[in-house]
Amino acid sequence: MSDEKKPAYQIVRAGVMALALFVGASSAWAQTNSTSTPPPAAKTVTTTTPQDSKPSMTIYGFAMLDLGTNFKTINPNWFDTMRVTKLPSFNGQYGEDVSTFAGVRQSRLGVKASTPTSFGDLKTTFEFELFGTGVDEGQTTFRLRHAYGELGHFGAGQTWSVFMDPDVFPNSLEYWGPTGMVFFRNVQFRYMPSIGENQSLTLALERPGASGDGGLLSDRIEVQNIQGRSPVPDFTAQYTRNFSKGYVRVAGAVRRIAWDDMLADAFELSGAATGWGLNFSSNLKPGKNDTIRIQVVYGEGIQNYMNDSPVDVGIVANPGNAVTPIKGELIPILGTVFFLDHTWNDKWSSAVGFSHQDNDYTAGLTSPDAFKSGMYALGNLLFTPAPNVMVGGEFQWGRRENFGTGTGDGFKYDGYKVQVSFKYNFSHKIGG
Repeated sequence: MSDEKKPAYQIVRAGVMALALFVGASSAWAQTNSTSTPPPAAKTVTTTTPQDSKPSMTIYGFAMLDLGTNFKTINPNWFDTMRVTKLPSFNGQYGEDVSTFAGVRQSRLGVKASTPTSFGDLKTTFEFELFGTGVDEGQTTFRLRHAYGELGHFGAGQTWSVFMDPDVFPNSLEYWGPTGMVFFRNVQFRYMPSIGENQSLTLALERPGASGDGGLLSDRIEVQNIQGRSPVPDFTAQYTRNFSKGYVRVAGAVRRIAWDDMLADAFELSGAATGWGLNFSSNLKPGKNDTIRIQVVYGEGIQNYMNDSPVDVGIVANPGNAVTPIKGELIPILGTVFFLDHTWNDKWSSAVGFSHQDNDYTAGLTSPDAFKSGMYALGNLLFTPAPNVMVGGEFQWGRRENFGTGTGDGFKYDGYKVQVSFKYNFSHKIGG
């Protein structure tokens, strides 16, 4: 860890001070904008007995068909998304323009259960979809989304990261979503204390993970023998304040990232750094037919939590040090999301909005074709002719910008897509 990096406790202290300021400001703003009708009370945990309720199970999901045309090219494994990091990093990388796609990879199946206990209801969720990623990218195959249980004030398993606000995601047809959004389903253990009406607090330990980029030195054996390591779990927290016209939320993350030099030579390239991030988000309802979804996130080394971002750690030169001529450096990132969902009537609705992210690479050893920034926008019109049936059309745009030489002249590529989708929901409850 370089001398200019702050110790972890200073970052945590700064985050706590920011949280206190945000809580005070949001409370005053909520009181100013409240109406005579009080908002729903925050969920409180009460002790029940098996006689108070009965076990229940709900099977739910949907079948979904996506049809569309890519007017520009994209990585073939991501044909049915507007994932901007998968747009070409140079002209001709994925062949000629214009291709048609069709798939059912968004289709989903899940089971939720509630079982009464002496400590309250035990709630569990087990959910899959058909969208392959990782070693299965491009495939239509089962992929785990949620495997999570909650009892009283505690929860454990895989579900939305506490650092994320899932309600920022727009009512879109496109699967992958805004490039600048915090979006991560993570393995975690969380604690949710009761702190009063109209507000909530969640603290969690989450599975760590990060990636690095050797940049211009990626082909050097010294860099290829650096191995990443996560010494401790990531710590995340969120505070939410509800009011009659929506809510405001602030979330934070602190993580320790290390890398070890595995090669026995004259160089010592091991190091470590403390990553951190703050995520401010809100849903505002200025009228009964509108929902405004907002998010602003900033941090260093938090790309692992982002919806569509590159690596967490890059390398920079370390002049004057013959033993450690290069060192790892966390990459700062800024992400924004702004969307409007509008309901025209009981059958027609629309979503329109924009998202952006920017990675502040240090000039020097970064590859010119490294992903630096992305933009994402869409607009749609959705029709619900009957309950649980939806058909809609959507126009999508995305832009990828490479690092270049660090002077703003990096390669840019725009993607354009039109998509039509058909969605059929189902849900059946047993017991209760």
